[in-house]
Amino acid sequence: MAEDNKPAENIPMPSKVSEVESYMKKYAGLGESFDLGVRKLTVLKKEVHIYYVNGLTDAAYVIEILESLVDSNHWEKSYQKAVDVIKNRIVHQSVVEIDRLEKLRDEVLSGLIVIAVDGYDKGFVVDVRSYPGRQPEEPDTEKIIRGARDGYVENIIVNTAITRRRIRDGRLRFEIMRIGERSKTDVAIGYIKGIADPDLIDIVRKELKNIKVDGITMSDKTVEEFIVHQGYNPYPLVRYTERADVASMHLLEGHVLIYVDTSPSVIITPAPLFHHMQHAEEYRQSPAVGTMIRWVRFLAIAASLFLLPIWLLFCLDPSLLPDQLDFIGPNKRTHIPIIIQIFIADIGIEFLRMAAIHTPTPLSTAMGLIAAVLIGQIAIDVGVFVPEVILYASVAAIGTYVTPSLELGVANKIARFALLILVAIFKVPGLVIGITLYILLLTGIKALNTPYLWPLLPFQPKALSYILFRRPIPGSYERPSIVHPMDKYRQPRKG
Repeated sequence: MAEDNKPAENIPMPSKVSEVESYMKKYAGLGESFDLGVRKLTVLKKEVHIYYVNGLTDAAYVIEILESLVDSNHWEKSYQKAVDVIKNRIVHQSVVEIDRLEKLRDEVLSGLIVIAVDGYDKGFVVDVRSYPGRQPEEPDTEKIIRGARDGYVENIIVNTAITRRRIRDGRLRFEIMRIGERSKTDVAIGYIKGIADPDLIDIVRKELKNIKVDGITMSDKTVEEFIVHQGYNPYPLVRYTERADVASMHLLEGHVLIYVDTSPSVIITPAPLFHHMQHAEEYRQSPAVGTMIRWVRFLAIAASLFLLPIWLLFCLDPSLLPDQLDFIGPNKRTHIPIIIQIFIADIGIEFLRMAAIHTPTPLSTAMGLIAAVLIGQIAIDVGVFVPEVILYASVAAIGTYVTPSLELGVANKIARFALLILVAIFKVPGLVIGITLYILLLTGIKALNTPYLWPLLPFQPKALSYILFRRPIPGSYERPSIVHPMDKYRQPRKG
């Protein structure tokens, strides 16, 4: 029974508008869904149907088109050329003809209007979309002190326009397709022809076309899982950004971007590990300041991963500490083992993070006071935690939040838990084994056939220097070799 209402594919557009109306009633819900409608007109003795969805179209444009068509009855007398007159009277810059009924249905449900003329076996698609949504604004997760304050929104048309405003190159391409048998979500591949690797473009295009699912209402995340086949590997294989300047910079480097309608995040491919550690703020400051910010960020990321396991090792085996550093261990003792305290504190911080996301803004200050005073201090006073556990767990949490990529921060937290367990069981051998397995895991990961630890493995000293130091833009002649750009140089060499 579920297949009874599934329309057949490749049905030619009938020349009778009554048959078009019957199709829309059967397979689109015309007459049942209040927001789907049809406006019937008579233009030059031809019956004309205009199909639309309320809420997805700009009413002002639709009314202007209707007025132009109706005025044709007063000024035109060539009834034999009614179709040509109607086509010329559609006052809009984007008019496309279609010859399939399923195409008509999909376009209407996507927010465009379709004009069907009796006696003509094609329909006119007019792009008058006006999706509900917010205006471009600075993303909360990628704030900077100086720089542009616009960012991507949930409208794919706006997002591609913001990108094209920054790259006015005739070779910038946006290939659009629809994914999802039921959702019909617009997905676009963005790249610069002549820079991006054609093989990478083909891989991304092929993976997108192979997505067979009823819908991708979770938009970019669903697309990511289909194209990179990540499984239970916690480390991100693509990078997300909501900043148009960051996305544009990656396009100029030779990356391929994926825009998904209804999502303000753009997917950047490929994305090795060190790409997830860079932030736009580094490029809004001088090279020296940007390098300092980058090193501080690297230190914070390392602290989020290794600080707690190393401190736990010193707690379990104080003989490893020199006399000058014997203060590092806990000065107080409780009945709860240190490893349990660390896990309680770490998971408790995760509780607070989740609560902060779900707490309404007027209550967030009160929740912060409860977390800091009641939970933290009282837990120490009653002997649940030693103060050092709260200190080092907080530093590790701050390092997690300093990580520009949320996905990388969470993956590092999972790796930290694994290291803590190994240290608690095996002490020094556990730390050595854990770090070795960690490096081997990252070495074996490939993001769309790209080594995850590039440029460290395989080792490329020049590329690694670009990772460690924020180089001045005038001296950055080459694009990253990891994307295999067709045009290797971004600016001519001096001399």
